[in-house]
Amino acid sequence: MSALSPRDRMIVPLDVPTVDDAYAIIDDLGDSVSFYKIGYQLGYAGGFDLARDLIADDKDVFMDLKLLDIDNTIEKGVISIRDMGAKFLTIHAYPKAMRAAVQGRGDTNLNLLGVTVLTSMDDADLAEAGYLISAKDLVAKRAANARAAGMDGIVCSAQEAGAMRAIVGPDMSIVTPGIRPEGTDIGDQKRVMTPSKAIAAGADYLVVGRPILQADNRSDMARRITDDIAKALEK
Repeated sequence: MSALSPRDRMIVPLDVPTVDDAYAIIDDLGDSVSFYKIGYQLGYAGGFDLARDLIADDKDVFMDLKLLDIDNTIEKGVISIRDMGAKFLTIHAYPKAMRAAVQGRGDTNLNLLGVTVLTSMDDADLAEAGYLISAKDLVAKRAANARAAGMDGIVCSAQEAGAMRAIVGPDMSIVTPGIRPEGTDIGDQKRVMTPSKAIAAGADYLVVGRPILQADNRSDMARRITDDIAKALEK
C-alpha cells in the first residue's frame, strides 16, 4: 500500500440521484479527486454508463453494489463488473457469496471487498436483526471469512481497522467509510473517525462523502482531507 498517494486513498461517493448531479460534483472536484464510488442510488439512474466514462478518463471506480445472491448469480454479476474495468466491488461477507465472487473475478485487476458490518449499525441494531453477537465480533468473524475466501479486502469502520489488520494480514485492503473530519456532522453514522486517525489505525482507503459533497468549496475540502491523510502517512 505504500505506493498509493494520499489522493489515491480518498474515495468520494457519488450519492446523488442523477448523472447530471454526479458530473457537477466531478467538475467541482477537478483533479483533487481520482477515485469515485457509485452505489445503488446512482447505479440505477445511469451510473453504470458513468462508471465506464470515468474509467475511460483514467479515474478509479468503486462499484458499491454489496452483492448477495445465489452463487451463480454472484459469479456472473462479478464477471460483468470485472469486464467494465472497475477497481473495487463490494460483496456482503457471507462465505458462499465471497467464494462465488472470487471465482467470477478470476485472474484480473478487480478488487473484491467483503462488507463486514455497515457503519450505520451498532450492537442494538444487530440484536434487533436477530444476531446474538456484537458488532465488533461479527466484523472480526466476517474479516476472517473474507481472507479464507480469497477476497482482496474488507470494508469496516475505522474504529475496527487496527484489530482487523491483525486478522486479514498486510496484503488485503481495508476500506473505511464513516470518515468525518474534525468539526463535521456525523449524520446517520454511528462508528466514525477522522481521516488522520483512520489512516493511523490501519485503513488503506477512506470513503469521504457528506463532508466533501456538502462543503461550500468541495475541491478545497477534498484537498484538506488529502493533506490530513498525507500528514498521517508521514508519522
